[in-house]
Amino acid sequence: MKQENEAFAPCPAGEASRPVSGSGAPSTMADLEVHILCLETYGSRNAQRYHALPDGRLSCIPDRPEDTGYQSLRDIFMSVFLPQGYPESVSPDYLAYQIWDTVQAFASSITGTLATRAVLKGVGVGDETSTVTAATVTWILKDGTGMLGRILFAWSKGSKLDCDAKRWRLFADILNDVAILMEILAPAFPACFTFIVCLSGFFKCIVGVAGGATRAALTMHQARRDNMADVSAKDGSQETLVNLAGLLCSLLLIPLVADNLCLTYFLYGLFTILHLYANYQAVRAVCMETLNRARLGLVLRHFLQYGIVPSPAATNPQEPLLPGFHKQLRVTLGAPLHTVASRVTDLQSALEGNSTNHLIFFSQDAGAVSILLHRQAGSVDVIKACTHALIFEALLYWDVTSCILEKESLLKLQHQLHKEVSNQDSAVVSETHQLLERIFPKLLTGLTAAGWVIDRNLLGPEEWRVDWTIARKKTF
Repeated sequence: MKQENEAFAPCPAGEASRPVSGSGAPSTMADLEVHILCLETYGSRNAQRYHALPDGRLSCIPDRPEDTGYQSLRDIFMSVFLPQGYPESVSPDYLAYQIWDTVQAFASSITGTLATRAVLKGVGVGDETSTVTAATVTWILKDGTGMLGRILFAWSKGSKLDCDAKRWRLFADILNDVAILMEILAPAFPACFTFIVCLSGFFKCIVGVAGGATRAALTMHQARRDNMADVSAKDGSQETLVNLAGLLCSLLLIPLVADNLCLTYFLYGLFTILHLYANYQAVRAVCMETLNRARLGLVLRHFLQYGIVPSPAATNPQEPLLPGFHKQLRVTLGAPLHTVASRVTDLQSALEGNSTNHLIFFSQDAGAVSILLHRQAGSVDVIKACTHALIFEALLYWDVTSCILEKESLLKLQHQLHKEVSNQDSAVVSETHQLLERIFPKLLTGLTAAGWVIDRNLLGPEEWRVDWTIARKKTF
């Protein structure tokens, strides 16, 4: 009988067996199709079918048994260097970002090796006249200056790194290349060597803070199954592999540049260009669904001009990554009351006709908007408050003639602001409240429909909160 001649071979998963005929050929799918019990998948990568055999046992047959060897090698590589469940467990932009991040890490490893060689030469390695004490003092000063830079930068900019993670990531890599260039040039200026190396260490520690913090922000964005630790760990494995490849290449390059400054500078320039280009492409590949000021400004402009909210995929490529020269209002979200109001009438004026969870104070002369947030203000309230501030920016600096939403109201308010009467600001604030109440519900609905995340944001409000309902309750 056919059943007696059948042997059972283990399936790739190692959990069941599949029938093999006496000649060694697997049974055809047609023979077993009627006995399919279930289909099992591992993410989107592997699939296998379970069949019922006449004797009651299970048979497991992969969809593509001919690729078993290749699949196993690929699966090993993916399990080592990619998060579990890839690609479903990460954001859609993960692969593009990681490819460019790998390229930039390799280039940075090469230039870093050139810089290390230059610093070692500068502190006296290979020079019989130099002393260990002098080299040690230089190294201690370099590290100490860097530690100071790390503390100062984290204190001054730490709370802002989340808001513009892509911009700060690019800034960190540019500053890293500047620091490496300083280290390569330092031996050419022996009188200033210690100062140059200390300044380079200062810059590199700033790079460490900015790069590490923004990497954490991007990892949080990429992790889609509460798997931030796994994504971060696999990112570290990828970087280690790339650095190892960079070290191997450096072993071949170092003998070539030993006594050739021109080749050293050429290699630095070549790999720095590659490093900066790869970094720019990496941050451009990131598609954030949370709103920061730049992305909210782009969304609001498009919404006013065309009446629809653009998707994150359409907005992110337009986000500015380098400092621009376009005019902007200075916006303070979550400002303390004493910085904007010195009289009771100032507060009463801001409260008049206001039903939102924010109070806005606008000064056209100073080019600034200060926003007070209520104690109960949530993420949507913060987005609404920032939208209010961007409306003032639109009135001052945008061409509102191209808008199809509220065009007449915008033109009227813009005309009022351009009058040479400074006391018109309070009247304009009141009218912008009414304009905001008309457009924001539609904007909020559009944000949700377009795929933006609104239950959290990257607008970076300060921690000050005000409860202006206390006086009303006591009066009642």
